[in-house]
Amino acid sequence: MGIERVLVVEDDPLGREFLSEALRRLGREVHAVDGVAAGIGALRAAPPDLVITDLRLPDGSGLEMLRAAAPEGTPVVVLTAFGTVETAVAAMREGAEDFLTKPFPAEQVALLLQRIDARARLVRENAWLRDQRLPADAEVLGASPAFREALELAGKAASSDATVLLTGESGTGKERFAGLIHRRSARRAGPYICLNCAAIPESLLESELFGHERGAFTGADRRREGRFELAHGGTLLLDEIGELPLPLQVKLLQAIEEKTFTRVGGNRPVTVDVRLVAATNRDLEAMVRERQFREDLFFRLNVFPIAMPPLRERPGDVRGLVGYFLRRRGASPEQVTEPALQALESYPFPGNVRELEHTLERALILAGGDSIGPEHLSFARPELAGSLGGVPRIPPGGLSLEDLERDLILQALELAKGNKSQAARLLGLTRRTLYSRMEKHGLRKPGEGEEPEGDVETAEVRVREDG
Repeated sequence: MGIERVLVVEDDPLGREFLSEALRRLGREVHAVDGVAAGIGALRAAPPDLVITDLRLPDGSGLEMLRAAAPEGTPVVVLTAFGTVETAVAAMREGAEDFLTKPFPAEQVALLLQRIDARARLVRENAWLRDQRLPADAEVLGASPAFREALELAGKAASSDATVLLTGESGTGKERFAGLIHRRSARRAGPYICLNCAAIPESLLESELFGHERGAFTGADRRREGRFELAHGGTLLLDEIGELPLPLQVKLLQAIEEKTFTRVGGNRPVTVDVRLVAATNRDLEAMVRERQFREDLFFRLNVFPIAMPPLRERPGDVRGLVGYFLRRRGASPEQVTEPALQALESYPFPGNVRELEHTLERALILAGGDSIGPEHLSFARPELAGSLGGVPRIPPGGLSLEDLERDLILQALELAKGNKSQAARLLGLTRRTLYSRMEKHGLRKPGEGEEPEGDVETAEVRVREDG
């Protein structure tokens, strides 16, 4: 983690040995050379984490090392003799990370590494926070007893460093609660890093979690830190933890228990201080019984469980959420008519809060600045506009029952993330009946073998493959 490999470019033998020994005492791996040509060769052969180069070298200038390291993004520190600080400042204008004025004590090398590590981590954390768009506390809304109970538990979890397991259907706000727990914890000043285990191909998931060394696999042209390292000192959210492959579950368990892991292709242990929050919409206990999820990992994750209630169980929160989402888009809550609000409160929202947000976004577009009525609330398809209690109203022009059935199957598959058994339960069908109707609508090839319980292929991908 941080700076591990340092390339030293210094033509003075005594200075080169002194600096190399100081770095080794600090636990760094050092490669030392005496000139620009050898330095550039070493840089290209095995990119280091840091280059420390003298400005005056027999075969050129340290600025050449600076320019050679720039494409790799490798930080460079320049060495300069006393009285030539102006030259070092000029080098920093060209992109040098820092400078050391000779002669310097070994303690100054340690301070230098600490400064560079801190700056690099701050840049990474800021980039991640921008990407994650960490939600504000105001985005966690609800007044129903079930929601307030979950919110109270989140507050208690934040005061500890225990591992939290957030469970509930898709769209119930698990990611927002994870962010809330981080912000209210003692780690709030540290990074908040997220990884959706279902969104990363299995072949790359280990690298995303634990990072990799240069040359670990095809395309690994330099060492890369994984999410565990990026979350050092802060919180790591592992979303869709139920999708983690069994072989990786073993490595995750070890990383949680020992706070140590090894990068892909590496042999040096990396130690981190990370608070873990896991989230899933799957029944992990059932998966344990079916041997799809390790029991020891489940118990390690289930230290502080929080169940997120679905929106259909807290209809009293709908109006507050409607007002919040509209204000966030610059619209007024008064733009929604009372019949539309009643329709929203009556609809079961299988996609929960996320579906409500998308429904309002589409309604704003359809209304075009006018009042939002039931006719603008399509929920899934135009045929469902004005739906109350989830029962579709037949429009004057009629509708296609075949198309409606196909659309509902696709919705169920999407909501169940491709799990056929779960999709069948959502539709009140047996799995065999679901397969039959999927074949009828061209969503499954005739005669295709039944897949085992726990199939988690994404519906959209599966349908595309099936033509």
